[in-house]
Amino acid sequence: MEVGRLTASSMNRQPWHFIVVKSPETLDQLGNLARSGLYIAEAPLAIVVTIEKESPFGVSDASRAIQSMVLTAWGTRIGSNWVGFKNLSDVGALLDLPEPFEVLAVLSFGYPTQTIGQGKNSGSHWQKSLPENDSDNHFQPQCKRM
Repeated sequence: MEVGRLTASSMNRQPWHFIVVKSPETLDQLGNLARSGLYIAEAPLAIVVTIEKESPFGVSDASRAIQSMVLTAWGTRIGSNWVGFKNLSDVGALLDLPEPFEVLAVLSFGYPTQTIGQGKNSGSHWQKSLPENDSDNHFQPQCKRM
């Protein structure tokens, strides 16, 4: 969570609040409330990322913090995933979130049950290579680099 806290934000406003959830009962409830993240119930830890509703930079700033936390976790061989995107008012109610905030996402953390790169998205669809995702000087789909 420290890398999320240290992430840059517009005008250093840090329009987020992170709620660390370790309670198995609350994790189970989060898994039921976040439709795309039933597995949260099995995670040892989740971080609920909330943003100030009125902040014009809340979504982008908190998204950068989320990215930092997820990448850092994977870099230390801890699995993590971003679950949901806004419209999580039931999660906010569960965690007694006050009015100026709304839930942006839930991040699950735990140790992967299978080797990284061996799941359903492995192989040629795992990640595009750089020549498929970048160009030199101007847009060139699937640029061939020398």
